[in-house]
Amino acid sequence: MKQWYQIFKPELTKTIRLAIPIVIAQLGVVLMGVTDNLFVGRFLGAVPLAGAGLSVSLAFLVSSIGVGGLAVGAALISQANGRGNAAEINQLFRAGLRAAWLFGVVFGLVGAGYAYYYNLFGQTPEVTVIGRNFTLILSLSNLPLFLFIAARQLCDGLAYPRVAMSITLSALLLNAVFNYVLITGAGPFPALGVYGSAVATLLSRIFMAVAVIAYIRRATVFKRYFQPSFRQLSIGSYTRKILRLGLPGGLTFFFEVATFSLAAMMAGWLGANQLAAHQIAINMASTTYMMATGISAAGAIRVGNALGRRNQMAVRRAGVAALVLVTGFMSLCALVFLTGNDWLVSLYLRGNPEVASLAATLVVMAGFFQLSDGVQVVGIGMLRGLSDVNVPTIISLFAYWIIGLPMSYIFGFWLHFDVAGIWMGLLAGLTMAALLLPMRFFRLVRQIRPMDTEERIYTH
Repeated sequence: MKQWYQIFKPELTKTIRLAIPIVIAQLGVVLMGVTDNLFVGRFLGAVPLAGAGLSVSLAFLVSSIGVGGLAVGAALISQANGRGNAAEINQLFRAGLRAAWLFGVVFGLVGAGYAYYYNLFGQTPEVTVIGRNFTLILSLSNLPLFLFIAARQLCDGLAYPRVAMSITLSALLLNAVFNYVLITGAGPFPALGVYGSAVATLLSRIFMAVAVIAYIRRATVFKRYFQPSFRQLSIGSYTRKILRLGLPGGLTFFFEVATFSLAAMMAGWLGANQLAAHQIAINMASTTYMMATGISAAGAIRVGNALGRRNQMAVRRAGVAALVLVTGFMSLCALVFLTGNDWLVSLYLRGNPEVASLAATLVVMAGFFQLSDGVQVVGIGMLRGLSDVNVPTIISLFAYWIIGLPMSYIFGFWLHFDVAGIWMGLLAGLTMAALLLPMRFFRLVRQIRPMDTEERIYTH
């Protein structure tokens, strides 16, 4: 054990240093959704919470392809950094922003379109009205969100994750202030009720996009990547590369997000109380999940950098270090969920014992699938670092839509386990993905040879 620790200690240390700021930044992003739900639940009650929570889930579903697709940028930039190619890093940065504009327009229109047909989701009339209008506002925020994600890939890929962390934490504070003043109408601001929460998200995301791009263009540490001669370099091939690698990666993310969004929809079929309880529990699970995606992103960057140096041993160590870190972290999260479920639910809702009881039960169940959730998302990150995206997409489709969702429906409706049955199916899908994705990574690592090109490795 001591010998193993000595071997992996340098990689664990580097991954932790890289992961902590990314984890904090990811936590800040998801805490914006938590903040929205906290303000809506405390000030407006269970039905607005159900409508807003479902809208956030569905809006995130629509944007997930763009969010997951743009995340490939950090691994590509890390690979280029491993090769010492500053011009390529500039081209990847500009190509990422171009892809973000494309995603922002396309998925913004898609979000507005499904908001128009919100009644087809089979929710109660009150939830439908709230959800339709809430979704329209959130659709506008896709563009600044994508621009922020695309720009932060440069910071993360070059191992400067504190930039995005600082901006995200500032935006989190702004989001809380905006929520309060726009929901309640404090001071000169109008009382927008539940829709004030959506406007708060829009304003916070605009701040994030403007702040990160402005910092990158002004900071001395990034100057070498913005030499005047780089402006003449074409980015068409790099934009296509990001789309070619990013879209399958985005679909991988989509399949998982879609699973949870459809699970929320099924919970709504059972009733508004079940949906509200589901939203509370899934909000907590999403918090730990997004923190695990920070470790996943760090793993992808470390794997990508080692791949750029064609170092098979370093690639393997980077993957193992990420798996060890996420297993330890998610084990602690599971312990908190299992022992503090009632207290955690009380942070969201009071005065509704039926919803609180349901939510407390679901939080316990969420504690059990923390490990699977963490391992599978790190598996995706490790494979992204290898620029392997097609097979993980198939694995995710199988695990979530062939295993997870059908079992959720069977347990929830056929076997009458109610909303708890929906969560049993989710656990099954996550566990399947957690087994298959790391197996894929270690198989690919064995095929790395120092003189191979990236294309020769992954064309099989």
